[in-house]
Amino acid sequence: MDFASIRIITEDVARLVDFYERATQIQANWFSPEFAELRTGSTAVAIASARTVAMFPPDTARPSQNRSVIIEFIVDDVDGVYRNLASFVGDFVSEPTTMPWGNRSLLLRDPDGNLINFFTPVTPAAVARFAR
Repeated sequence: MDFASIRIITEDVARLVDFYERATQIQANWFSPEFAELRTGSTAVAIASARTVAMFPPDTARPSQNRSVIIEFIVDDVDGVYRNLASFVGDFVSEPTTMPWGNRSLLLRDPDGNLINFFTPVTPAAVARFAR
């Protein structure tokens, strides 16, 4: 088994894709006006219109309702990411902070309110845990 993607359901696919392209500097692949993916190795952040969940039971997925999942990206320089995002991100939850488990972490919210963590392993144990 391999982890494939996180799918974010939104009312405004273009706005959210633009945000993630700017935040990650990854170009999205558009499969339709209702669905796009940003590929990161073997996984992806998929962004889909609320209209794509019509075949699921009612109230299965609702845009802008997440308060329990954090979308995480490992980056080489979280402080540099923070500097690059400062001009267009409106909701930083916390500036880069070194966590007790050894990652330097930046928390922010995307335009739909989803929590995003950009992090860089900085202690030897954290670096070893995420060796690529």
